[in-house]
Amino acid sequence: MNKFADPEVALAMAYAPVSARPALAALWALDGQFAHIVRSTSEPLIGEMRLTWWHDSLLALETAPAPDEPLLQRVQAVLGGADLAALAGMAEGWIELLGAMPLENDALDIYAARRGGALFGQAARMLGAGDDVAGAGAGWALVDFAFRCSDRDTAARAIGLAQARMAPAMGRRWSGPARPLGILAHLALRDARAGLERPRRQGAPGRMLRAMRHRITGR
Repeated sequence: MNKFADPEVALAMAYAPVSARPALAALWALDGQFAHIVRSTSEPLIGEMRLTWWHDSLLALETAPAPDEPLLQRVQAVLGGADLAALAGMAEGWIELLGAMPLENDALDIYAARRGGALFGQAARMLGAGDDVAGAGAGWALVDFAFRCSDRDTAARAIGLAQARMAPAMGRRWSGPARPLGILAHLALRDARAGLERPRRQGAPGRMLRAMRHRITGR
């Protein structure tokens, strides 16, 4: 199964080698599972318990077969070369979003590093890219959060943090293998610079042209 729920992630990953796409799809499906838990939880403690179960279950894959959970079985089957501690850490990052609003900057930083930094870092390994993508991934995660967050103060601070975290990676030329991730980073930076008052229009011609430009030039 090589499907991606987000259309722009699907577009970016269409530029990845065919051999890497099952692992990348499983990686984003795992992130999507954590997102679903956070967005569907009305009781923070219940959400934390569910995410902790995923955290512990991912770590257990190191020494035991996956339990009767299709996504964990898929992770074990196609993400054998991934850092399971980093994948489990993604769940810890999502837990930070269960705190009371407005979130503190420290919580946003932990979320960004453990979700986006790990997500991009593991994807870079699967793509065979040696680029330092952690900061770009952290920024991407902060922008994604900001446009879904109902607390405007927290969202605005997330946008500011995103631009700061992304800055070192965005002024350089990305290697060929890393460019699927670079597409996502550049589109997120475009959104951050436009601001929260301007809705994201996924699939808009300007965004598609920006993605194609990065794919060709690495910038």
